[in-house]
Amino acid sequence: MAQENLDGLAGWAVDLMDTLGGAGAAVVVGLDNLFPPIPSELVLPLAGFSASNGTFTLAEALIWTTAGSVVGAILVYLAGALLGRERTRALVAKIPLLKVTDFDRTERWFTKHGTKAVFFGRMIPLFRSLISLPAGVARMSFPLFLALTALGSLIWNTIFVTAGYLLGANWHVVDDYAGLFQKVVLIGAGIAIALFVVIRLRSRRGDPEATQVLKPLDR
Repeated sequence: MAQENLDGLAGWAVDLMDTLGGAGAAVVVGLDNLFPPIPSELVLPLAGFSASNGTFTLAEALIWTTAGSVVGAILVYLAGALLGRERTRALVAKIPLLKVTDFDRTERWFTKHGTKAVFFGRMIPLFRSLISLPAGVARMSFPLFLALTALGSLIWNTIFVTAGYLLGANWHVVDDYAGLFQKVVLIGAGIAIALFVVIRLRSRRGDPEATQVLKPLDR
């Protein structure tokens, strides 16, 4: 697939990156946080594709896309903090293709898993866009939210941007494996959470070794 044959969202994204350079990549990726129907699994490989065409370097693609992810997440976090829970739910109900139940499910996940939900949520469709809302409503520590969001976004973006860069004109092949990447993330998150629960239960029984392991996990 050549660049001139791109149309729709892909064509618009590449044109924006050609015009604005790295800032264009940041804008496109940032919109994934503000408008969940825009899939990062599509726009991130496009950033890598643009880098392979010399629009910017691979390093610049990673920096700009991660910056876009973080800025978009901050805006959503602030919306949740300023609006509060009920007005946030009302706002979600007005966003096309979203349901209030999407927010409620994300909120329950955040309430149950806290920091782990913010980190792994950056790598899961829909949760990636919504997880910042309950974090903002709960007034989660902003520096901690920022660090977890940046790290989670950098890992996820690196996978897809690099794949798009290496595949070049065949960047669209990445979409075929996006589901596999997401399943790996979900399994990894499940293992991490299960391990945390086991350690917490053992610590409550007075196991000193488990308590020592738990301390760094709680930070």
